This record gives sequence, C-alpha cells and structure tokens, in this order.
Amino acid sequence: MRKISNPFEGKQGYNCFGCCKDNPIGAHMDFYEDGDDIVSFWKPDGNYQGWVNVLHGGIQATLMDEIAGWVVFRKLQLMGFTSKLEVKYKQPVLTTELQLTLRGRILKQVRNLVTVGVTLENSHGEICTEATALYYLFDEKKSKENGFVGCHLEGDEILL
Repeated sequence: MRKISNPFEGKQGYNCFGCCKDNPIGAHMDFYEDGDDIVSFWKPDGNYQGWVNVLHGGIQATLMDEIAGWVVFRKLQLMGFTSKLEVKYKQPVLTTELQLTLRGRILKQVRNLVTVGVTLENSHGEICTEATALYYLFDEKKSKENGFVGCHLEGDEILL
C-alpha cells in the first residue's frame, strides 16, 4: 500500500471538502493505493453526527463520493464528475469509532462512464455502508484544462 500524492494541492481556488488539508471544516482525507483498490482511513467525530453518536448519512455519502473520484484520478489518470451515487446503509456508523476504512475500485467501464464500487467499514472490519458511483469521465484534454496533471504515488510501501 502506498500513499497517493494530491495533485490539487497548491492550485488556486482548491478547497475541496473531502481532501483539502487547508479547508477548516473539511474531512481532510488521504488516499492510498492497495492493488486494485483505493483506500482511505478516516476518524469521525461528533461534528459529523446526525443522531447522537451516529455518523450522518450525508457525510457517509460524501466520503464515498470522494473516494470514488480518487479511484478515477489514480486508476484512469483522468477527471470527471459523479453523475449518480447509490448508497446502501446497512448498519449505523458511530462517531465514536477509532477509525473508518473506505475502499473503492473500478467495477466496469463503458466508454466515458465508469462504475466504482465503494465500501465503508467500521473499526471492527464490518461493512456498514456500500455505494455504487457512476462517474462521467473527461477526456485527457478536458482533464488538463481543469488543471489535472496526473495522480502519482509517493514514498515507500506502507505495511499494515
């Protein structure tokens, strides 16, 4: 498993809720490549709750949407946007969890449409939420026009 370098850091106007470290109210997500999967580890807190000690479903959907985008960035080296996100909430996710693990991978690609599957696991390894994202791909020219210069790995392999 290796950390993925954020290609958007330092770009003027970049303030993504999901992955920008400088966004004071953001999720500050990091991403790692693990074979065919892209993985993110995230620590929830009470600021993201819906019900008492339960992670808001909209926040879960946001985290899953974000990692789906990073699957596309890293695996296809292109940008685009989510055109559909289907989320299945299987069991509550507690804001008191030590760590959540999000994992995404490409399920299918047909021309400029990519289907990405995502899971959200609690700290016990139980899948609490599943999502399928349909992602519309920009071509390489449009991706570059939007400031995307590629998504690369950094550092040495991390063993967990």
